[in-house]
Amino acid sequence: MKNYCRAASLSIASRTSTTACKRSVTPTDWSNVLVLADLETKDMCAAVGKLKKNPTTQHLPVLAFGGDSKPELQAEVQKAGATLLVSDAAVLNHLPECLEQVLRIE
Repeated sequence: MKNYCRAASLSIASRTSTTACKRSVTPTDWSNVLVLADLETKDMCAAVGKLKKNPTTQHLPVLAFGGDSKPELQAEVQKAGATLLVSDAAVLNHLPECLEQVLRIE
C-alpha cells in the first residue's frame, strides 16, 4: 500500500499543475515510485516525455489515463513513453488491476 500512496501523491501534485514536474523531487528509492498521468492536465504528454528521457527516471512505470475523447492525446502520450494507457472508466472501476498491470510490464 505504501507504493500506491506515493503514486497518488505524485499524481495529485502533477494534476494540480505541471509545474510540479519541474520541482526537484528526489525520493531515496526510485523503485517505489509509480507515475499516474492524467491526460486532461495541461502539458502532461510533454511531462511524460521529459520523465522518460531522463536517465534517472526513465525506468519509472507511467500509468496514463483519460483523454477518452482526444485520440491525439492518447497517441502523443504513448509516443512519449507511457507504460500503460487506460480510459477514465478503467481507472475508476479497476484501479488495483491497472496498477498491478503497469507494474508487471516494467
